[in-house]
Amino acid sequence: MAERLKEKYQQQVRPALQERFNYANPMQVPKLEKVVINMSVTDAIQTSKALDAAVAELTTISGQKPIITKARKSIAAFKLREGMNIGAKVTLRGDRMYTFLDKLFNIVLPRIRDFRGLNRKSFDGRGNYNLGLREQLVFPEINFDKVDKARGMDIVIVTTAKNDEEATEFLTQMGLPLQKPQQSTSGAAR
Repeated sequence: MAERLKEKYQQQVRPALQERFNYANPMQVPKLEKVVINMSVTDAIQTSKALDAAVAELTTISGQKPIITKARKSIAAFKLREGMNIGAKVTLRGDRMYTFLDKLFNIVLPRIRDFRGLNRKSFDGRGNYNLGLREQLVFPEINFDKVDKARGMDIVIVTTAKNDEEATEFLTQMGLPLQKPQQSTSGAAR
């Protein structure tokens, strides 16, 4: 599966972007750098077993063992102390990154109920895209019967694009299902 998305980049996306943005050097064409998947586990404050379940699910989804993230500072209202385990994250690069994105674009996102495309405003200004999923059940690897609680996750797609325009064009050509741009109707009525 990793080869399919990588081949698409080499054969179709890279030449199209080079032509559209008039890059002199092929190394200027935006490419994928990494994908970071972060899962925050608020239950981990009371029970450490919740964190173990989240780590197991994240390992199944990504195919790579995640690292445990710790609280940076204490927050008394949440009974959170500095250094407590509160989540897990995994950084994917290379073939695992391409495999995960291929699965995300073609299998996972279309499975979301009432899915009409991802928000175009989720770019960060530096060519990276952030998206959040409400539950891990949309991934085909997760067994519905073994899930104790639905946990959301944040996915960050990091590219080498310089700005949002380049990143939007690059990721839509790679297969990221963004919402259609809104057409302004203010001038048409007059």
